[in-house]
Amino acid sequence: MDYIQERESLPAFPALLRKEGWPMAELTRTELFPGVHLTAVHTGKFKSCVLGVNFLTPLDRETASVNALIPSVLRRGSRNYPTMQAISAALDELYGGSIEPMVRTRGEVQCVGFLGSFLDDAYTLDGSTLLGRAAGLMGELFLQPVIEDGCFSQEYTKGERDNLADRIRAQINDKRSYALTRLKQEMCKDEPFGVDRLGDEAHAAAITPQSLWAQYQHLLHTAPVEIYYCGSAQPGRVVQALKNAFSALPCCEERPPLPRPASKSAPEQEKNVEERMDVTQGKLSLGFRAGADVWSKQYPALMLANAVYGGTTTSKLFLNVREKLSLCYYASSMLEKHKGVMMVSSGVEFEQFQAARAEILAQLEACKAGQFENWELEGARRSVVSTLRSAMDAQGRLEDFWLGQAVAGIAEGPDALAERVEQVTLEEVAAAFQTLALDTVYFLTGKEV
Repeated sequence: MDYIQERESLPAFPALLRKEGWPMAELTRTELFPGVHLTAVHTGKFKSCVLGVNFLTPLDRETASVNALIPSVLRRGSRNYPTMQAISAALDELYGGSIEPMVRTRGEVQCVGFLGSFLDDAYTLDGSTLLGRAAGLMGELFLQPVIEDGCFSQEYTKGERDNLADRIRAQINDKRSYALTRLKQEMCKDEPFGVDRLGDEAHAAAITPQSLWAQYQHLLHTAPVEIYYCGSAQPGRVVQALKNAFSALPCCEERPPLPRPASKSAPEQEKNVEERMDVTQGKLSLGFRAGADVWSKQYPALMLANAVYGGTTTSKLFLNVREKLSLCYYASSMLEKHKGVMMVSSGVEFEQFQAARAEILAQLEACKAGQFENWELEGARRSVVSTLRSAMDAQGRLEDFWLGQAVAGIAEGPDALAERVEQVTLEEVAAAFQTLALDTVYFLTGKEV
């Protein structure tokens, strides 16, 4: 049964986030306009406030690059601040605030927009309030771009399109990250999850000011919009400031909800992909299909299974494959909660490929058989719980967490999720391991091997 269907027992918005010794934080969620939602964390813990705004749109090979370009072009200038110099001067007047373009994916959803940081109203020298002005500037950049001949500026589009192509090409320079990208592409070749957040060079090169404008208008009229605030302002003032700032959003009766990722089982025989490149160290990546995701009741157990297997420095992969047997320079696992996929990343000597692959899989089989000690489980639990609760220490991590929850349509905060992790039993973790099935093995090796 879906976790969404079972969560009546969870606290409804507004909720209170508490931790001993911390200022209390109030969490509110408000629909500002149809399909436009605000998640706000009201707390006096920080000296800065964070504002974020994102279009949420299905990840698609044909539109990923053009979507990724939109925030960069929007950030180049607006109607009242037509140059980057003018924007910089406006930010200086806001105590040196920042607004940066952001492109992220959550499962099979692409999130494009801005993330800004400003001095919190409680710390201005003269007692003035910055929230309305900061939100107004972000709203203008998001909704009132520089227009030439009825579309985006030719100069701004070309400059940022070239920068996007450079960023796409540069991804190959980080071989560890590149190997995971290639694993996703091969494992999910016919699924949106296999599409890179920046798209690809060919689609990027084909973008024109006209096609970029058309896609921007499409997002304005159809995409759900997620707005985030974290700071000390009271809920009513935050709502009013952001309603004013984004009042120019087109009025839509309905913005279609985001689709859930389709579940897919691992093939009976795993896919093996080898790629040769001029590298001195091999990169071995393995992709597993999991039987749970963020919507599942079993998700906390899967989080712990990932931590026991390869997600911490006390994990099976780290202690055995890396430290004890010295088969890898590094070996770790990560969980993509919105897709129900676990990926292993490792660096190996070319000649150690078979031995490392066999041992990585052997450690998983041991976990499936319940061959992990209670101290291993408790070490994993402490790591997961600490990571969740320490997210409330950093505004950027909080924003990232709540963006993922908004994509999933889940109201549960990091503290509440940590409490569920605390309750998971060893038997539940063993059952979560049983759902993991190998799908794809990717190996980046040298040209002369």
